Amino acid sequence: MIRVRRAGPGDAAALVALAEEVGREDGRWILAADTWRSVSDERRYLRTVQRHPDAAVFVADDDGRIAARLSLSRDPHPSSRHVADLGLMVAEQYRRKGIGMMLLEEAVGWARVSGIRKLELHVFPWNEPAIGLYQSFGFEREGYRKKHYARAGEYVDAILMAYSVPPAG
Repeated sequence: MIRVRRAGPGDAAALVALAEEVGREDGRWILAADTWRSVSDERRYLRTVQRHPDAAVFVADDDGRIAARLSLSRDPHPSSRHVADLGLMVAEQYRRKGIGMMLLEEAVGWARVSGIRKLELHVFPWNEPAIGLYQSFGFEREGYRKKHYARAGEYVDAILMAYSVPPAG
């Protein structure tokens, strides 16, 4: 059974493996081409996030196997502290099973508690399955960023999408 929970330092090796697995896929779904942070750097990052109220990492846990990751981080600028950036990755064998939706719901819950009114993300224009997921959840396209990211020796475009967090109730 899959459950969503906060990631902890003990998840570091599994999260690095997930990112490297997704990064190596032919679809070029994430920024990492084939390497991610080291396990020790990931562990350090997760420890920091645990103590920081403006960031969170959640995982979809399938009886001890990490199926997906969702990262959130509040914009630090005083005029945009109501905005948080979101990153999502799902292992290939777990896609199209509702896990992305579960994690996005968790993101909305975290946003409400944290005083976040807007969630933003970047997605590659060729990642049509992810774009479909985000649009079905309620994200809207807000912009197009040409040659915004350096990935595997090339500059690639990104679509900026955003979701207005509805008030609780």
